[in-house]
Amino acid sequence: MNLLSVEEIAKRFGERVLFSDITFGLDQGQKMALVAKNGGGKTTLLEMLSGDTNPDSGNIVWRNGISVGYLRQDNPFKEFNTVKEVLYGSDNDFVRALNSYEFAIENPEDDDAMQKALNLMDSSKAWDYEAKIDKLLSIFGMDSLGKNQPIDVLSGGQKKRIALIKLIVDEPDVFILDEPTNHLDISMIEWLEEYLAGPNISLFMVTHDRYFLSRVCNQILELDGGQAHMYTGDYEYFIEKKAEREENLSAEIGKAKNLYRKEIEWMRRMPKARATKAKSREDRFYETEKKAKQRINKDEVQLSIKSERLGSKILELHHVKKSFDTLKIVDDFNYTFKKGDKIGIAGKNGVGKTTFLNLIMGLEEVDGGKVVTGETVQFGYYTQKGIQLSEDKRIIDIVKDIAEIIPLEKGKKITASQLLEKFLFPPKQQYTYASKLSGGEKKRLYLLTILMSNPNFLILDEPTNDLDIKTIQILEDFLQEFPGCLLIVSHDRAFMDNLADHIFYFKGEGEIKDYNKTYSEIIELQKSKEGNASSPKAVQAPKKVEEKTDSYAEKLSYNERREYNKLEKEIQKLEAKKVELTETLSDAATDAENLETSEAIAKLIDELDEKELRWLELSERA
Repeated sequence: MNLLSVEEIAKRFGERVLFSDITFGLDQGQKMALVAKNGGGKTTLLEMLSGDTNPDSGNIVWRNGISVGYLRQDNPFKEFNTVKEVLYGSDNDFVRALNSYEFAIENPEDDDAMQKALNLMDSSKAWDYEAKIDKLLSIFGMDSLGKNQPIDVLSGGQKKRIALIKLIVDEPDVFILDEPTNHLDISMIEWLEEYLAGPNISLFMVTHDRYFLSRVCNQILELDGGQAHMYTGDYEYFIEKKAEREENLSAEIGKAKNLYRKEIEWMRRMPKARATKAKSREDRFYETEKKAKQRINKDEVQLSIKSERLGSKILELHHVKKSFDTLKIVDDFNYTFKKGDKIGIAGKNGVGKTTFLNLIMGLEEVDGGKVVTGETVQFGYYTQKGIQLSEDKRIIDIVKDIAEIIPLEKGKKITASQLLEKFLFPPKQQYTYASKLSGGEKKRLYLLTILMSNPNFLILDEPTNDLDIKTIQILEDFLQEFPGCLLIVSHDRAFMDNLADHIFYFKGEGEIKDYNKTYSEIIELQKSKEGNASSPKAVQAPKKVEEKTDSYAEKLSYNERREYNKLEKEIQKLEAKKVELTETLSDAATDAENLETSEAIAKLIDELDEKELRWLELSERA
């Protein structure tokens, strides 16, 4: 069943043509990836499909009644105040039932309101909706956040994960995803892979993660030179067929050029008044001319820097310790870097990988031990925050503020403008404002500014986020030949497998294990130790009312439901009272006071045990 038809759409910004005559369709269950260079129109096309912007020409037609969910790179949530408002803010049967149930809980004397709420919860299967949200919050590492947490205090990565959770909960007919793996750790990425690979999921996606793309998508739409090319298969198939297409096109252009040279001589010899046959040949000439002047776009980022020579002492970590309150980041870690070390840093989100890099750079102080840096070391530190661009500044001026002349290998020099061209910022674009750059172009500019300092020790924190796949491959090739030391934090499995000779794996509680394995091998090792992660199938919310569920709404009587909900509040109050009495006991001035408080605590514990046992009994039936 066809869900989407895109017919001959085009878009341009001023003189710059992003694309033209783009035509494709999306069927139910189809999973399509969009591939293009940074600035090639990927996000613009996604915004067109979501209805946020319109094409200059052509048509985008969705099947009637189709729901579309769009995961943007930037999710400000301006209309929401709390996490709960984001997750439960939709106007649907689930949310209406949950709101009425919460109202009934807050007004226990209103029996009619409670009965109506329970009926709504039963009919809409809202018990499962709330359980699904809680499960997803746990999977994406957000369960420690209270649902009343203000949205404003969340990091960009946390907001992205909340947006992804919301999208999965809503279960749209079509997912439109812009870099869904950014800000996810490997367990989250693998869970999302399995979920999106499900047969009932239809999606259109932009991603730089080659493993993710291959495991999820069955079609690839490439934007190249403003034109669209469709490939049916995984990423490896795409690379193979793209090379074939370019080779065939090159041969066709070569033939057209030879024919064009012959035909242009004929055009010059022919008199102005031409016969019908001659006119037909003239028309074919212009078609040949167009083909002969066609150009295969082979523009690629060119990475080359002058790397200062490293001395014998590079970087030494001696018994390094770092904690934040009770959270241990590094506990007695030792390592001496050697020339040519290429080390990956891996582990779940929040275990301290970025803090570890900041310790090396001296941006965080160690609690114990010491970090010793050699005199010849010149760091280049690429952070997740990126470069702080002045939006009202031109690209060329941003680079010139750092240096107007940049030294290269073998005594060569290059101007700021020439360096920008090597990073695919042509002269016309160099005088545009930073605010006009795409997310990937900003990252490419940031990488340029890092390499301008001619570092011999590169530290890269999630460098592949928002870069296009071709630029990532070129960066890989450059880093493989880079003569200095390299430290990489990345969840991009292909990038890490291709570069890291060994891995510092952050296990948590300050423990860092040095594995002489690839990133993928370590992932499999950790999975075998921890057991299988939660399956996405467990998070599927029922869409049909007639499906059987085991919700406690069907297993508990009306009075038992009320008792169950009442017990939760009573247990919370008793726990709070227990903490209060324990503090009183420690401050008791006399033995009599001490005895009295101890007896009160013992009595409270008995009451608490009794209520918890009853709650557990009802909970098991729930």
